[in-house]
Amino acid sequence: MMNKDLQKTTWQKAMYLIFPVISIGLLMMAWLMVSTNRPDLFPGPATTWERFQKLLVKPLGRIPLWVHILDSLRRVGIAVGLSCFLGIIFGVMMGWNRYFNATLGIIFEVIRPIPPLAWIPLITIWFGIGEFPKILIVFIGTFANVVVNTATGVRMVDAQQLDVGKTFGASQFNTLLHIVLPASLPAIFAGIRTALGAGWAVVLAAEMLGATSGVGFLITRGNEIGDTALILVSMFIIGIIGALLSSVTSWIERKACPWRTN
Repeated sequence: MMNKDLQKTTWQKAMYLIFPVISIGLLMMAWLMVSTNRPDLFPGPATTWERFQKLLVKPLGRIPLWVHILDSLRRVGIAVGLSCFLGIIFGVMMGWNRYFNATLGIIFEVIRPIPPLAWIPLITIWFGIGEFPKILIVFIGTFANVVVNTATGVRMVDAQQLDVGKTFGASQFNTLLHIVLPASLPAIFAGIRTALGAGWAVVLAAEMLGATSGVGFLITRGNEIGDTALILVSMFIIGIIGALLSSVTSWIERKACPWRTN
């Protein structure tokens, strides 16, 4: 019986290694097929790789590629940092205090469905096309994710845990600090992870409006000059960085919530 279980475990581990390779292989085959038929509209892997190397040697706008990436990450980092700080506070209050939820929570629920890109015309009219408007647009696109997940996590805290705090005479503040917040951490991190993904998507749209640096600027420039290889390179960079951001957030969550081993 133990040998069968061991064989099954070994086979499952092998599958986890084989399936990604198969998926990447199929993706490369599809890419080659499409690029062979329409190389003018969809460059192949070799052309895309050559454009990436050229971008490293001859940067656009006299700004190195790594500076473009760092500029986008900086905008996302500032906006998501503010979203986490203010969103966690707002979400905790929404989930913990029914009076707060009945007042400001209602206003939040009315504004939340508005897409962040819908704010771009107003923000552009109010603040122009500098750095602050870009960060503000990303903040709007990430704030709701943190608030909703935090409030949900607070509301889902087990009532027995709250009863234990009452039994030991814990104050409302201590109950919130030592019981509610630790129990809500998984939901909070889920909101942060979602906010990072949303922020990385929104900043690209924001950078397409009057930016002189950033990954979104590279896509805009590629569209203006008809450089499809540059657009593909930028898209691959976006995907890789997005995956890295998700992995880093998951790693931090495992360290902050060691009890969630799964």
